Parts: sequence; structure tokens; C-alpha cells
Amino acid sequence: MEFDIIIIGGGLVGASLASALKHSGLRLALIEGQPLPSLDSEWDSRIYAFTPGNVDFLHECGAWQRLDASRVQQVEEMRVFGDAGSRLNFSAYEIGAPELAFIMESRLLQHALWLGLQEQDNVTLLQPAQCAELSVQEDAAHLKLTDGRELRARLIVGADGRDSWVRRQANMPEVPTPYHQHGVVANFNIGKAHRGIAYQWFTPDGILALLPLPGKRISIVWSVSPEKSAELLALTHEEFSVRVSEASYHTLGELQVITPPASFALRVLNLAHLAKPRLALVGDAAHNIHPLSGHGVNLGLHDVRELVQVLQQRGGLDCGDLRLLRRYEDARRNDIMSMQLTTDTLKHLFINDNPLLRTLRNFGLGLTNKLVPLKKMLVRHALN
Repeated sequence: MEFDIIIIGGGLVGASLASALKHSGLRLALIEGQPLPSLDSEWDSRIYAFTPGNVDFLHECGAWQRLDASRVQQVEEMRVFGDAGSRLNFSAYEIGAPELAFIMESRLLQHALWLGLQEQDNVTLLQPAQCAELSVQEDAAHLKLTDGRELRARLIVGADGRDSWVRRQANMPEVPTPYHQHGVVANFNIGKAHRGIAYQWFTPDGILALLPLPGKRISIVWSVSPEKSAELLALTHEEFSVRVSEASYHTLGELQVITPPASFALRVLNLAHLAKPRLALVGDAAHNIHPLSGHGVNLGLHDVRELVQVLQQRGGLDCGDLRLLRRYEDARRNDIMSMQLTTDTLKHLFINDNPLLRTLRNFGLGLTNKLVPLKKMLVRHALN
């Protein structure tokens, strides 16, 4: 089975890469190990915030217009609170934009992407399929599946998540740095309308974010210690709802759990290289960041947008040529490092009992809130 590019991982990042290359003239294979998530009336606890720039990209891929608009929520304002009365407000209205972000369930977008891929002429979908062996030679990469099928391609793209099999096979074994925190996620019905406002509280023992969902619903990401995560997950739904309501100062009234809480360990992963001969990494396979910014999936889509541009402008170069892939790597380096540095600094600044740091961090929030030009610059940068 001969291809120009084999994409391993059919989640949002891998599927969007295949979709974006539909008019490239390249022969693609997309390999996904898990069955596609089913669509039902239940809300997915995996919720992502997408920047307007990435929504435009997903529209170009043909996926966004396939979504049920009643399951998409615009964020028009964000309110950030420190632990000593300081606050920082971001508003789409202040910069003349219609929204700051769009909130969307993971499985609905993945389903929309795969609907388009099933109609795409230049992609072969192998799903569910498991990878067994990967070897890279000078002229091509060779991939064997567990069912015995063998594939050959000019380029392998690893889009297979934070515990990437491709990354291990390629001997890119940088060890992630644990944050010693878990992200607790769940969805709730709420007593008061959210009005398209996202909230975030920075406290010494955790970071709580409330993301608006359509109707009177929200999703939360609560970054806490592993011990507190275990404690929260052991509560009844009623007890858990009370704890979240208290931590968010009853801002949205009475809360009622609609998806059981789950948790995942938080970490940062910064690779020295995103590419090797005939191999490139995208999304969580390439980098991990703290979820406090809500930009993890957006970084992955930025990877895809840059890799697509590099491949489309390759001229006469083989799509697995390291000189070409270095262009992708170099173009992504600053964006990834900037986001990792920002989230890492904020995490360590606020999860800290040092009185001096507490004064500085709250002063910084309050000062930034007063510097309107700085706020506008930050918001415009985050819209891409």
C-alpha cells in the first residue's frame, strides 16, 4: 500500500490535517486505533475552546458547517480572578470582535471531520487499525499493522496524542515534566444564565475554569493536586456540585452534574525537535501544556495549518525531505515555546504560598486590567 503521507491518529488534529490536504494531490492514509465515538444526546466531557482563526480553518476543511449549531457556544467575555480581590476582564466588544472563542464538544467535531473524510478521494481510512512496527529508510518509511498489512510512505505524521507511539518509535524520548496536578473535568446544568461569559479563578490550591455551553450549561476544568482530585472524584454528584459552586462563589447559582467528573494528570512536554527524516509530529504528540489557557487543541491546529502550508509550497522537494520538515519545525518553535512559557509561569506563580509572589501576581492582574492597549493586544493575539 503506497502513499505520500500516512497520518497516525484520527482525532481532531490528525483528521483536520487529512481534511486540509484534500486538494493537495497527495495520496493519504489515516490510521485510527479506536472506533469513532458515537453521537447521542449526552454531553461530551471533553470540551475545547477554539479560536476564531482555527474556526475559519475548520470551515475551510468543510467540518465546521457540518456541526449542529445548537451545540456550539460563543464566548464573548472572559473574567479572571486572583486570590486577593484582583481581576482581569477580556471582552470581544472592546476590540470590535463578535466573539473571543467557540466552545465545542470533541466528539461532535471529530464526527464532522470524519464525515468529510469518507467523501474525500485522496485518503484511505484505516479504522480501527493498530500499528505494530515503524522503520524509516532513506527513500521511504515502512509501517506494519498488527493485522499484517504493510504500508509505505514518503512521510509519516504522528498525530497520536500525548503518549504517542510514533514518538517512541522515532526515538524522540524526551521525558515529560509532571505538574503534580490533575485536571478534573465535568459538565453541569446551572441556575443562572452564563451570558456567554467564561470564568477563571486562580487560587493557591488550584485553578478553576468555567466554560459556557449552549443553554444553561457549563463545563469545568479544575486543576488541583492529585490528592484533591481523588477527593473530588470520591464525592457524590450532589456533593461535587456544591464544592464547585462554592469554589466559583455561586456565580452561576445552583449547579447540577450532567456528566460524571473525570480527571487526567497534567504535564509539560517540550521536544528538542518536531521532525526527523520522513517523520513529523503534530498536536499533543509534539507538545503538552497546562490547560489553564485553553489553548492545547489550538496549538495542535496551528501545527496542522503550518504543516499544510509547508507541504503545499514544497516545490520539487519530496514531502518527507528533512529540509522541508525543518521549515515546519522552525515556524512552530516560537509559538509553542511562548505558550508553554506563559502557562508554566502562571501555574507556578499562582500555585505558590509565597506572600511576595501573592502580592506581585495580584498587582499584575490588576495593572493589566487597567492597561487597555495591552489587553487589546493580548486578545487579538489569542484570536488567531
